[in-house]
Amino acid sequence: MDMSTLHFAPNDSAGGDLRVAVRAAGRDDEVVAFLDDLSCGPIASDDPSARAAWWAQFSSRAAGARATFTRFWDRAASFKGRIVVWFSRHSASELAFFLAWTDRLRERPYDIVDVTGRELSLQGPNRTVVSRSLASVSIIPSYALQPLLGTERPITAGERDRSRDSWRRLRSESAPFRIVTEAGLVSTSVDHFDPLLLAQATPEWQPVAHIIAATDLLNSEPYDQIGNVMLHARLMTLVGDGKLVADGDPRTYSARVRLPG
Repeated sequence: MDMSTLHFAPNDSAGGDLRVAVRAAGRDDEVVAFLDDLSCGPIASDDPSARAAWWAQFSSRAAGARATFTRFWDRAASFKGRIVVWFSRHSASELAFFLAWTDRLRERPYDIVDVTGRELSLQGPNRTVVSRSLASVSIIPSYALQPLLGTERPITAGERDRSRDSWRRLRSESAPFRIVTEAGLVSTSVDHFDPLLLAQATPEWQPVAHIIAATDLLNSEPYDQIGNVMLHARLMTLVGDGKLVADGDPRTYSARVRLPG
């Protein structure tokens, strides 16, 4: 019987730090990162080509997305050893990943590391140590992930069933975005984040990168809600609708935008 351990990380950033943590702990466990973000876009179909086609609108790197998504789910379904799934319920993308996982893997046994609400001491500027409540696995550095190895626990039948039901509800709605609330992950409209983007704009020119970074910061506490790619896409829509004025091509982060008038 294969007793090797395979860790599934909710995104590429978390996967990289988790690999470092595993090696630093002297373990040979493998780590596989999930490279989709199911908090946005269509989810009604399980066909990876639907997700790949949607991402192709926003990134030239989406060319191989269909094969990448297919490999991930095939590996999860076929692995015979011990599985550990990492996520946070305070991150829209990580919670969406976990809910989808429970629906895909069905009754297959696995362990979970849920970092929701954990307080960890993180090394800040000038090597000072600060205590921070964690909104996502992706913000945890490798040295802070290492102590979490071995804290995993088996998912309960109740957790699995509730998570699966939540995902099936969200799939039936297949909204443009999904956000975290106190009640869990809920569907929301395509323009949900537009007021936050507009609130960062002024009558003065500002770089696109600045508007996106400021809006992203507002969406990171206490919940991590949306990635920069989608914020950028919404900003370009606002320019197209005349709600923002651009100086240069808004597809580039160096272009500048301001409020009209």
